[in-house]
Amino acid sequence: MADINPPDRREQTRRRAPADKGKRRDDRNGQKSSSGDTNGSPQRVSRNWRRPPHKSFKQAYAAIDLGTNNCRLLIARPEDENFVVIDAFSRVVRLGEGLAQTGRLSDKAMDRALGALKVCSDKLRKRNVHLARSVATEACRRATNGEAFIEKVRQETGIVLDIISAQEEARLAVLGCHILLEDGIGPAIIFDIGGGSTELVLIEPGAPVPRILDWQSVPWGVVSLSETVGEEPGDPEGRLRRYNEMKQLVLDSFSEFSERIASHHAPEQRLLGTSGTVTTLASVHLGLPQYDRKAVDGLIVPSKSMREISQRLSGMSPRERSELDCIGSDRADLVVAGCAILEAILDIWPASRLGVADRGIREGILRSLMAADAEGMEAQAALRRLKQNGADS
Repeated sequence: MADINPPDRREQTRRRAPADKGKRRDDRNGQKSSSGDTNGSPQRVSRNWRRPPHKSFKQAYAAIDLGTNNCRLLIARPEDENFVVIDAFSRVVRLGEGLAQTGRLSDKAMDRALGALKVCSDKLRKRNVHLARSVATEACRRATNGEAFIEKVRQETGIVLDIISAQEEARLAVLGCHILLEDGIGPAIIFDIGGGSTELVLIEPGAPVPRILDWQSVPWGVVSLSETVGEEPGDPEGRLRRYNEMKQLVLDSFSEFSERIASHHAPEQRLLGTSGTVTTLASVHLGLPQYDRKAVDGLIVPSKSMREISQRLSGMSPRERSELDCIGSDRADLVVAGCAILEAILDIWPASRLGVADRGIREGILRSLMAADAEGMEAQAALRRLKQNGADS
């Protein structure tokens, strides 16, 4: 299997859409869901890459991703080399609220996250989950009381959260969404804009998973960046200054990475994003009255359109943004930071089109769990055959 582990030396962790609006990737070999939508799975290019179909069709697997802004759960069952989603949950918890100022998770933020995780725990029991992995990301990595919160979660919900490194976060995001990358030649960039951090990953596409050439994580997500630059001014000029400051902070943090990948630039660069920012902006691009995952996941949008939307939103007041479909009050204050991060990424890797993925870490976890479990069962079966042959001889 190709190497999907980012090189350690690169880690830095401080400071169907209308035809005229976009197109969708043809994703025939997709991950199915009980609601009828499809998600991608790694395509095989030769028999050497093919893994035998998973035999435990009735087993349920689960992935929990506790981020700086959201708590998400996905439960699925294997189906051949893909999986069927049987349950899902997502809630905005803003675990990292106030973290930039205090260095700690606040009591209110932890209570919100605990409430969401109790819902997840109930779903794990009701679905009789066979194997699960639960991860926490930047907020818990940075908070001085992150480990204490993890222990509190274990005691009150039974969920054992693993605080993963930025390296592992990048790997899982790539594993979960790379199938949606446009076909093409040469390296591409996959990025994940989170609540507390953003990861950029330079990959060499391949089967069954891409090889990671270089990467970097910076501690700027929609929550951490918004809180660091301060409250939004009431005048358009002040909002523009704040927006430009956010964008420059991100550009400065990625400056060394930008220099390292400069030699990989090509005429037809490919770019794929997985985050609430890109799915929200894609929804605005499509003019959707409400969010529709089937219309957004796999969409290809002109980068120029995403820049125009970002700049337009940055000039609006929070109230004006909250009145827009697919943004609302939950995203009105944070979406501007996401826009600034996205524009910085487009400056670093100026692709003409942007792929949009409504999938990432959770899907990466599920694929890892199912693959490892299948390999384990195959090894056990081989061992049983050896023992049986030895007994018969």
